[in-house]
Amino acid sequence: MLKPVNSESTLPDNRFSERELSWLDFNQRVLELAEDETIPLLERVHYLSIFASNLDEFFMVRVASLKRRIATGIAVPSASGQDPQEVIEEIASRNRELQTRHAEVFRDVINPQLDKVGIDILHWSELTDEEKQELDNFYEQQIFPVLTPLAVDPAHPFPYISGLSLNLAVVLRNPKNNSEHFARVKVPPLLPRFVRIPNAETNRFVPIEDIIGENLEELFPGMEIAQHHTFRVTRNEDLEVDEEETDNLLNQLEKELLRRRFGPPVRLEVAEDIDPQVLSILQRELNIDSVDVYHLPEPLDLSELTEIAFMRMPELHFDSHPITTNRYLQSAEDEPADIFGSLRDRDVLVHHPYESFATSVQAFLEQAANDPQVLAIKQTLYRTSGDSPIIDALIQAAESGKQVLAVVEIKARFDEQNNITWAKKLESAGVHVVYGLVGLKTHCKLSLVIRQESGGLRRYCHIGTGNYNPKTARFYEDLGLLTADDTVGEDLTKLFNKLSGFSATSEYESILTSPVGIREGLTSKIQREAEIAKSGKPARIRLKMNSLVDEQIIDELYLASQAGVKIEILVRGMCALIPGVEGLSENIRVRSILGRYLEHSRIFAFDNDGDPEVYIGSADMMHRNLDRRVEAIVRLGQADHINELHEVMDLAMSDEIAAWDLNSNSEWIRSTNGPDGQLSDYQDMLMQRTLEKKKLR
Repeated sequence: MLKPVNSESTLPDNRFSERELSWLDFNQRVLELAEDETIPLLERVHYLSIFASNLDEFFMVRVASLKRRIATGIAVPSASGQDPQEVIEEIASRNRELQTRHAEVFRDVINPQLDKVGIDILHWSELTDEEKQELDNFYEQQIFPVLTPLAVDPAHPFPYISGLSLNLAVVLRNPKNNSEHFARVKVPPLLPRFVRIPNAETNRFVPIEDIIGENLEELFPGMEIAQHHTFRVTRNEDLEVDEEETDNLLNQLEKELLRRRFGPPVRLEVAEDIDPQVLSILQRELNIDSVDVYHLPEPLDLSELTEIAFMRMPELHFDSHPITTNRYLQSAEDEPADIFGSLRDRDVLVHHPYESFATSVQAFLEQAANDPQVLAIKQTLYRTSGDSPIIDALIQAAESGKQVLAVVEIKARFDEQNNITWAKKLESAGVHVVYGLVGLKTHCKLSLVIRQESGGLRRYCHIGTGNYNPKTARFYEDLGLLTADDTVGEDLTKLFNKLSGFSATSEYESILTSPVGIREGLTSKIQREAEIAKSGKPARIRLKMNSLVDEQIIDELYLASQAGVKIEILVRGMCALIPGVEGLSENIRVRSILGRYLEHSRIFAFDNDGDPEVYIGSADMMHRNLDRRVEAIVRLGQADHINELHEVMDLAMSDEIAAWDLNSNSEWIRSTNGPDGQLSDYQDMLMQRTLEKKKLR
């Protein structure tokens, strides 16, 4: 039975780091990769882009949430003890420093290095007369027809500024009476952000806003252009849908998506030389405080650097990793692998992207769709790609007469419209589409295939840590279990029935689920390790996750540490736990690894006095995952899989691997060089080990 935190043990009040500031620490680690001169240049450009897009989402969701709570009067101090307004102010201070550092890294370091390898991102003043003429022609043909100048005067109210759009604030002067006027020009988002100079012998680019700015006279004939400045607004784009008060969730969400565009501004980015009067107009019309204004070197919005980062110049990218198939799913010669036959022999643990998603999970579903002996397929979909073969397989299965259930999470943040589109397409093909449970996001990653065989019906399952998205599977690190185990099949049958029908309670043997089950199950296992340690035996917990901010779980880990349990945590993003504090967490070590792949898998491993328990699944240690989402984690049953994941953790925690370590002051310290020279890259090492294991079969 679940026990509460031990009341006999005193835990200090200041035992949690502020989660929002911890997120900024994570984004700083991304920025440090962009600053790392040992990383190929275009990969560093990509990290600059990731930093910027990460920050956009942080403001649209996290900062927006804080501001909404303050505005509605429901703000309470966080677990760290900080008042929300204090957190907002500290975010602004930290972020001002980071955004300026980010812009200066591009301007002073990355851009000059791009120039040395023949990639020039230039301002208008740096162009030759011939190049200016080429771009003037390009403007006339490709840009000018798309632009819409919007004046601001008594007859023209201040225009709506869409979130994340790049804009020019223009001050005009009428030469007839010397009066000044204000106008806004939106940079068309569907045109290339960095325009390649036509007929240039090298890769020479100019930001599109520079081209527009130099040709404003054509938009405002007869007026003088007194000045122009770039600016960008970030809005609150989180969604709020009361599922219990709506009859049709799909229709309600579509309406809410329209309202999202008009969320209140939460950040204003402006060129660092913006005229104070122009800035005053923007702040007044957008109703935004000075604390939310960020003065930055141009160009603004470096998230669009992906256009440069993805240029086909192999010498400026990471060396490619080979595409390999899991050794137990390898086909004979050119014949497609019999995945169902393989799973009748043994469970298969796949590790993406080191092992191909296409030849494992995708092939599993495609074979199920094509197999006449398959009677039914049940599938969760949280995020998938725009041209998803997973969707195609489900449609094909339904059209061939199979029973197909798709649990589509249409509230997946920023993928809502995409998922609505797929839900409608699936429904029109005859797939039974449901949207999960009221009030809960369905985040678990599950597939269930029911097949008619000689001995009766057999169930084949996949439980993963990542989305059924073939595109992101190439650069998200994830784990997945493919199995024909009867117990897992029965558990998934119960869970899918709960998602599509009515079920007050469900008990499972091989999986833990949330909102009821994962918190309780993991807590009992942490407490069990603590009891083992108190009895004088070795005890160890190893965890890998995206975020660790749930206070109850953290408190249980503190108590386990006090009992003598050795705890190793690998976390990609936020961590509110403070390790290495004497008497509290000296037995806890926290590391973070960032690299070419997004570390996304979750592992929960308990030594359990020689009878190890290891789980993988979709849940992070956050309130939303444990209390407000449908999640599932599955216990691994094969010794080789348990050993494999311990080897993964051994490597991640090795002092020979480049990583960040969290210290007792909540500071992330990066180690890239060891006593014998440069440390090894964790992800390169895992790729190498994957290839070596494949040869052993």
